[in-house]
Amino acid sequence: MKYQGSKNRIAKDIIKVIEADQRTEKIITWVEPFVGGCNMIDKVKNFYRIGSDINPYLIEMFRALQKCWIPPENVDEAAYKLAKENSKLTFKTSVQTMMAEIGFIGVGCSFAGKWFGGYARGGTRNYCRESRENLLKQREKIISVNFQCEPYDKLDIPPNSIIYCDPPYQGTTKYRDSFNHKRFWEWCDSMVNEGHVVYVSEYQAPEGWFSVWQKEIVSGLDLNTGNKKAVEKLFTKYKKLWKEQS
Repeated sequence: MKYQGSKNRIAKDIIKVIEADQRTEKIITWVEPFVGGCNMIDKVKNFYRIGSDINPYLIEMFRALQKCWIPPENVDEAAYKLAKENSKLTFKTSVQTMMAEIGFIGVGCSFAGKWFGGYARGGTRNYCRESRENLLKQREKIISVNFQCEPYDKLDIPPNSIIYCDPPYQGTTKYRDSFNHKRFWEWCDSMVNEGHVVYVSEYQAPEGWFSVWQKEIVSGLDLNTGNKKAVEKLFTKYKKLWKEQS
């Protein structure tokens, strides 16, 4: 499912770089603490996969999809506004289907896939139906993913994992909540020190993190800013170097 910050166009390139890393040869677990629309993890093969996000509606949508839930084919603007209001509430597990539908509407019916970033409209296109079809195509690709709803620093990560992070980018529009970039990179350092292989997609990174891949892309931001060109980069850090600098 396409989501703001979607890696759908470059996912295979990034996965190829990570899998070519000799440190990953014997690793069996792939973890994404910012799984978003699953546009990276749905292309990962031959790993036990854990996908997490702090948006409970998004996670419930994917869990429901695994259980053969079918998203709506049409959502008008009134239903969109109602779903946006309901997304501010806290639901119990007895209304999981409602949460799944809100998750779908919040992304699939929004401009550029930004969480309730404005009702998507344009000509004769049915954005809801397109999102529905894309999501249903993803089902088999994510059927075995272990979905979690935890902050990245609270996620239970198995020893010796590949951790791929696609956090809110520093200096860009916020996604759903504020984000402490300094704390995030400190956490990444600690994960490297624990023996995990960590990769981060960003435009910039602190000293000691190295760009091992980059590509210029055009990203859709929101209704006001329109499209923007940016250079996507993939960063990693080696445990030995981290220890030498600490």
